[in-house]
Amino acid sequence: MVKAHAYIKGIDSQPRKVNIVASLVRDRYVEDAIVILNNTPRRAATAVRKAIESAKANLLLNNSVDAKTIVISRLVVTSGTRIRRYVPASRGRALPFEKISSNIFVEVMGEEKTKKPAPKPEVAKEEAPKKATTPAKPAKKAVTTKKEEK
Repeated sequence: MVKAHAYIKGIDSQPRKVNIVASLVRDRYVEDAIVILNNTPRRAATAVRKAIESAKANLLLNNSVDAKTIVISRLVVTSGTRIRRYVPASRGRALPFEKISSNIFVEVMGEEKTKKPAPKPEVAKEEAPKKATTPAKPAKKAVTTKKEEK
């Protein structure tokens, strides 16, 4: 089994919302997971699908893998950076809140394609055509000019 991964940082969704979508496709075949995510009406489904497709592309590009055997082995959603912002409130106050982002780690694995052995030519030694030998051509004589002779 050959493995490849993709790590996407800074998704603008909260990790608990992305994790709900990620739990739909854990431990599935990649083709099945993409179909499920295309029909999932949540915003985080697009980010998870792109991460899975990126990991699949990494596996197919770097190895000779059968595309039908690719399985999601790990799918982890972690919290990313938090950006502090403020919302105006009454009486001139400012109330703080945080914009939370997510990181998605996808690891996929698949079976390598089996290489078929090359068919051996079935030509008998007696029937093999013999190479015809040609006599070597004599070398050309160097042409000298009158100046060189003196």
